[in-house]
Amino acid sequence: MGWVWLLAIGLAAFAILWFGGLPRSLATLAGAALLVGGAGYAMQNHASLPGSPASADIRRINVDPGLVAFRSAIMKGTAEDSALLAAADDRMREGDTKGAVQTMLDAVARRPGDHTLWTGLGSTIVAHDGGQLSPAARFAFRRAFQLAPSEPGPPFFLGMAHVQAGDMAAAKRAWLLALSLAPRDASYRIVIAERLVMIDQFVAMKAAGSRTGD
Repeated sequence: MGWVWLLAIGLAAFAILWFGGLPRSLATLAGAALLVGGAGYAMQNHASLPGSPASADIRRINVDPGLVAFRSAIMKGTAEDSALLAAADDRMREGDTKGAVQTMLDAVARRPGDHTLWTGLGSTIVAHDGGQLSPAARFAFRRAFQLAPSEPGPPFFLGMAHVQAGDMAAAKRAWLLALSLAPRDASYRIVIAERLVMIDQFVAMKAAGSRTGD
């Protein structure tokens, strides 16, 4: 039931921001931050996504261990896939997002038929671009879909990218697809379902705030 409390706290926080005068242009960004944080909570069973330390030259990125474990479960990659993704994770922790992207580019160049690596490349590009879903990231995710159209991993991580970019409608579509592709007995189905609940609640609250502001 921990995620229920997380949802309640997150929605309450957003309500305070919204009705306290948060500009509408920032509302989606605030919601995205709550949802990304919620993903980390659900995957680790405790909140553990602190903000990245500020630096003039280096923007270190916290790579949540819960997300790494979830990625291993949903992607079902090889040991080599895991090692390559871990190498990219290490680069991001050091603040070297460019190096992380290069690690994944080298990986897909060597193994262009591996959907796990293409998905990792897409996520890494999004991190490098500060949460923006660039054409390069879209291409990487699209290639992952083409290689493994029945796997839930690529649409799930595309949904994560949409959340970071603030596009909740696109995130919901991606996560619905991921849920439909996930095996019925997969332990990670609840994580996807919880993310969908949080998006619906966020959208409902945003709509209520819009009506109040009219």
